[in-house]
Amino acid sequence: MIEHIMEGVLAVAADSKSNASQEASVHLERITEEVSTVVRELIEAGRIEDGQWIVIGTSTSEVMGQQIGSAGAIEVAERIFEGIRRARETVRFYPAFQCCEHLNRALVVEKVALAKYPALEPVSVIPVPKAGGSMAAYAFDHFSEPVVVEAIQAHAGIDIGDTLIGMHLRQVAVPVRPSIRSIGEAHVTMAYTRPKLIGGARAVYAGKQSEEEEGTCS
Repeated sequence: MIEHIMEGVLAVAADSKSNASQEASVHLERITEEVSTVVRELIEAGRIEDGQWIVIGTSTSEVMGQQIGSAGAIEVAERIFEGIRRARETVRFYPAFQCCEHLNRALVVEKVALAKYPALEPVSVIPVPKAGGSMAAYAFDHFSEPVVVEAIQAHAGIDIGDTLIGMHLRQVAVPVRPSIRSIGEAHVTMAYTRPKLIGGARAVYAGKQSEEEEGTCS
């Protein structure tokens, strides 16, 4: 009798564990899909082209519903990395994964990008989950030839978990409201950048100046 009861308890426990594992798998795949979706929206809104930069700030702790920097998860970083990879199937932008403040918010990038942006100078450090963050550490481990640079001037950026990426964006930043406002439990903020508008009342910013406009600067 006791043996039958124990067998039943173990069977229920096994089923519960299996269901929990399936739910976790579905949740992680949703992260990948949502990241891919919002990055594609950013690409479209900002008209991002091949070879331009998108900076990615991520708190895997916040995605999991924990305080930033408290519970980083490589599994979450893996799914976000995959979402970025899928988005790059459309436009071959350069992703720059921002480290945490322990590494002064330096960025993990692919070495190949430095050929197009020779002003970027690599620094000597290897991001790890406790100093750099899980996302940057994962990117460093999975890029073909990773390097770390101190700063870039990105054409666009996505911030998952309020990590603060503004220091790496060009002027002028233009906010983009994503269709998905959170990844897991982490708030999503996005922006692309545009050149500064300069000049006074007679300045023209789009198209060709009309012949009827009066006044010149000479």
